[in-house]
Amino acid sequence: MSLPFFYTPTITAGSKELVLHEDTSRHIVQVLRMQNEEQLQLTDGLGNLFTAKITDNNKKACSVNILTVQQLPLLQQSVTIAISLVKNNSRFEWFLEKATEIGVAEIVPLICSRTEKQHFKYERMNNILISAMLQSQQARLPVLHEPVKFADYLIRSSAVQSENKFIAHCEDESNKVSLPVNRTHTASTILIGSEGDFTKDEIALALKHNYIPVSLGETRLRTETAGIVSAVLLVSAKSNN
Repeated sequence: MSLPFFYTPTITAGSKELVLHEDTSRHIVQVLRMQNEEQLQLTDGLGNLFTAKITDNNKKACSVNILTVQQLPLLQQSVTIAISLVKNNSRFEWFLEKATEIGVAEIVPLICSRTEKQHFKYERMNNILISAMLQSQQARLPVLHEPVKFADYLIRSSAVQSENKFIAHCEDESNKVSLPVNRTHTASTILIGSEGDFTKDEIALALKHNYIPVSLGETRLRTETAGIVSAVLLVSAKSNN
């Protein structure tokens, strides 16, 4: 049986002793009823996995000793999903949860021309990522960005040359390729549009910034579904290095 697993962003690789946050302490002591000398695991969300032993099971300030630390390897592919916010909050939250479980590295909420929903509760959304990371027993927390306008994100991303850049859209174009494709870099970004798809101007702007148009299949997908399909195809694909 695996050890109980908690997110502790304040922990460092050189830590020997640590007093846990009150919420974490309460869960350990009051919910799980763990005792002194019992072991648990902690992560900083940056790939470090710590095994620790409880030394003081105080429900407000549980103390632990760090026994071991392990640096977990990166996935072969680092994937960023830049995806439009959607009108139904629960659908976007579902996307965040599943993208984290799959192993996406970064998530960028986009505000596109046809984006209807623009209200974004960052703390709630980030907590969904944390819960999904712990549930799936991972030690890397995806980086969640604040929402950004589509054109501004293209300008920002144009400075990054060492990644593959894709845009998934529903317009009929003969130059689309199907994911997955052979890639020259181990990092990839894909743009996913709003519920009404990208506008022609947005597609043209993305192509101007060297994004490659791709197809996700024969059927038309919801925004959040397209995000998950993209995540699976990109995370699992191999680069052509």
